[in-house]
Amino acid sequence: MTDQRWTLRTEHTSYTVRLCPDGPWAELDAWGPLGVEHGPSALHRSRRTHFITPADAAPAEYLPYGLRPFTGAELVASRPGGEDRGVWWEFTGAEEQPGALRLAFTDELLGLRTVLCYATVPGTDVIHRWTELTATGELRLERLDSAAVNIPVTGAARLTYLSGQWSQEFGRTQLDLARGTFTIGSLQGAPGHAYAPWLAVQDGEAAYGLALEWPGNWHITAEAEPGGSLRVRAGRVPHEGAVRLAPGETLTTPRLACAFSPDGLDGLSRVWHGYERVLSGERLHRPRKVLYNSWEATGFDVDAAGQLELAKAAADIGAELFVVDDGWFTGRADDTGGLGDWYPDPAAFPDGFGQFIDAVKALGLDFGLWVEPEAVSPGSRLYAEHPEWVYRVDGRPSRLVRNQLLLDLGRTDVQDFVIGTLDRLLGAYDIDYLKWDMNRPPTERGRPGAGPVDLDAEHVAGYLRVLDHLRAAHPHVTVEGCAGGGGRVDHATIARTDVVWPSDNTAPLDRLSVQHGFLHAHAPHIMSSWVTDAPGVFDPRPRSLAFRFVNAMCGVLGVGADLRAWTAQQRAEAAGWIARYKEVREVIHHGEARLLGTPQDPSCGVQYDLGGRTVVAALSTGRLDGAPLLPGRPDRLRLRGLDPAARYRDTATGTSYSGAHLLHHGLPFPWSAGHDADLVVLIRE
Repeated sequence: MTDQRWTLRTEHTSYTVRLCPDGPWAELDAWGPLGVEHGPSALHRSRRTHFITPADAAPAEYLPYGLRPFTGAELVASRPGGEDRGVWWEFTGAEEQPGALRLAFTDELLGLRTVLCYATVPGTDVIHRWTELTATGELRLERLDSAAVNIPVTGAARLTYLSGQWSQEFGRTQLDLARGTFTIGSLQGAPGHAYAPWLAVQDGEAAYGLALEWPGNWHITAEAEPGGSLRVRAGRVPHEGAVRLAPGETLTTPRLACAFSPDGLDGLSRVWHGYERVLSGERLHRPRKVLYNSWEATGFDVDAAGQLELAKAAADIGAELFVVDDGWFTGRADDTGGLGDWYPDPAAFPDGFGQFIDAVKALGLDFGLWVEPEAVSPGSRLYAEHPEWVYRVDGRPSRLVRNQLLLDLGRTDVQDFVIGTLDRLLGAYDIDYLKWDMNRPPTERGRPGAGPVDLDAEHVAGYLRVLDHLRAAHPHVTVEGCAGGGGRVDHATIARTDVVWPSDNTAPLDRLSVQHGFLHAHAPHIMSSWVTDAPGVFDPRPRSLAFRFVNAMCGVLGVGADLRAWTAQQRAEAAGWIARYKEVREVIHHGEARLLGTPQDPSCGVQYDLGGRTVVAALSTGRLDGAPLLPGRPDRLRLRGLDPAARYRDTATGTSYSGAHLLHHGLPFPWSAGHDADLVVLIRE
């Protein structure tokens, strides 16, 4: 077999694939900084194998069960009855274009053509990988991963992943994997609260990152293999355990985004941030407005007078957007009813919902609304008229989660209903913002009488169809993605929304940990964060209003507290913080972000750099050092990425620092009981 190699190049990295001379598969030859492909591959091996096949030991890009029988395959296919389980393919051609590559493999006997697809993302260091599977006869696919990624490691691989549960999402978690298998994923019909579809692998300072673009069931599996390499497989997980492929049908797997940075997790986070700015497209340049959300102030007790009182208070402190959360529609006195019947409650808005919105807008505020389009209450009119629209299994009871059922969004008629509902609301009322929530996973996931269906993929397609319609039909509407907090944060959602909600937990130190993990994988301009009165749930240490504001200003600032209970002094302080945020939000949303320390350190923060301005959000998380009763010094945060020879002036104090001083000694922060947060703006002189 002729040795063939192809190299994809991003802004700073290269990725080289070759056709293996030992068998019909593609292998990774090199991945790293530009030029890494020149020299013997770090993944080359002796080709001596014992009790495994050459394919099992190979750093293959994608292999089926059949060719790779022992150490894990990306593709498991068979005929419908399960006979002839396995694929034995041959290489049938390559198509190469600038920034793109397609490698085709065919099993004529089984009747399957597999194309491995690669594409660089211009202006980033991200490469997309996915697979196209085309059948000539009916097939059964038990595993249909998107890709496998091979990483040469010199010792145990350091894995970083984001884990937790509802209200504790995005906890940065690390382990060293010397041998064995590590798996994360979700079977909840969404990425879920337990794990984000994201993984980082470190070998020394080099950091490799993977993120799966799929808002349904998924897995990422890392295997430390014989021979000293780490192999990561990622893909969707069919709800039914297998997917049927009809003759002539092509199935396209979700895209796997692959990223590399020579600068560790810090550098890798900036690669992901840059990629998500590309995903936002032109909407990146629309300012994310300071919002006020009424949920924590009023809960389900929504009426026009109370909401207008809150809107007036929000406008007075500088908010730009007022969002009415759950409780605005008919039958929604609590969480047991109303979902599916999306009409404003006339008792709550006696002068009409449109007039209420006009009154909010007269205060100089945009208007937003909470919706949960996939949910239905058992007592709703919608459920009475269309009980067949919910997921169900004949003869089995339907469980309620949060007192509600889930619509089968894979059905075209359900999609049309949701689209029609949103079009009606957005057409009848002057709405600028939608918060799309999802508060229950699918449980009895069936569609009686439908035959073999791919329910998870169809729900995802329906969800994305509705979001795409919102973008096309209502381009002025800002969309926030939410699923009981951070339960559905993935690149498919991020590409179709403007912001996402990382967690329902808004307590200051709890939220700090959530945001610290979130910013490893996701950009500040999509991170919605509120200032509330919520006490610490998991870390009850009190923190000041300043701490809550500086913490929330690390992303897209919002306020969710009951402003009616705030003192005049608190409102004045809030107005000051909001004004400061508006001055620097361009730097926070468009600049390069660097995480300074961790929430476990006495001081931590985030540094943002753009156009000669550096913004540092600094937070005190630990106990004080005893000063002034005992000798002590201010805490310092060492900055990064500055020019050592340049000078930087603090706009508030006028103090001038050399870049070398800020890099070596850091910015000083004399924390005290009444001063536990600060926002510093430095101008390069």
